[in-house]
Order: sequence, then structure tokens, then C-alpha cells
Amino acid sequence: MRTTLFRFHTSAFSTQHSALRSVLSSRGTALLEAAVTIPILLLIAVGIFEFGRAYQTWQVLTNAAREGARVAVLPNTDNAAVVAVVRNYMTNGALPGAGTAAVGVTRNATVGAYTASQITVDYPFQFIVLQPVARLVVPGSRTGAPLTMHATAVMRNETQ
Repeated sequence: MRTTLFRFHTSAFSTQHSALRSVLSSRGTALLEAAVTIPILLLIAVGIFEFGRAYQTWQVLTNAAREGARVAVLPNTDNAAVVAVVRNYMTNGALPGAGTAAVGVTRNATVGAYTASQITVDYPFQFIVLQPVARLVVPGSRTGAPLTMHATAVMRNETQ
């Protein structure tokens, strides 16, 4: 009788041990899956945010160059006034590095049979979160490295 009881107890312990191992195994699998997918989902979410911010910055630069070209084509305006308009537009567009952007003014550029003014803006853009998250997924990644955005506007000069 003792042997039967012992076998039953061993059998019950074995069943509980298998169930516990199964639960721990599924928990470990879930933890491993989460450890793999969370950085990838974070990279996608941060990428969407950062590229939206980069697109908004590029739009502000393009509009700033366009506003500068509108001033540059007017008679009796100097380059300092054009640069001031461009930098003011960038400041109003909430770009933190408006003072460090390179603004180029080219007057009397030939466009067909007319002369035009060309305004170029080069702005140093820095991603905020993308590079650290990309390095979390792929160590040593250059994704999200700083870059220089370039915007150009050309308008025909007005005659007096």
C-alpha cells in the first residue's frame, strides 16, 4: 500500500512539475518575443515622429527661401534685407538653429530670357530620438545621423 501511495504522489508531482515547466516556458517565450518586438515597434514609432518633424522643418525652409525670393526680386532691396526675411521666417517657424543656417542670395541669375534672384538655405538638422533608438536595434547604426537640409527658391526679377 505504501508503494501505491508513493507512486500516486510521484505521478501527481510529475504532472504538476510538467504543468509548471509549461507555464514557465510560455512565459519565457512571451518575454523573448517582447524583447525582440518592442525595440522594432519603438523604432517604427520614433521614425514616424522624426520624419514628420523633418518634413515640417523642410517645409519651413522651403517657405523661408520663397519669402526671401519675394523680397529679393523687388527693386532697391539689398541682400541684408533678404537674409533678415529668411531668418525671421525660420525663427517664426520655430527652427532653433535659424542663426546657424547658411543663406545664399544670387541676383541676376539667368532663367531663359529673364534675370532672376535665387535664394538658397542650408540648415543643419538633428534628429532627436531616432539615432539612439536605431542603435538600440542595430549597434553602430548611422540611421538618424545629423544632416544638412537644402532649400532653393528662384523668382524672376521685377523691372522698374
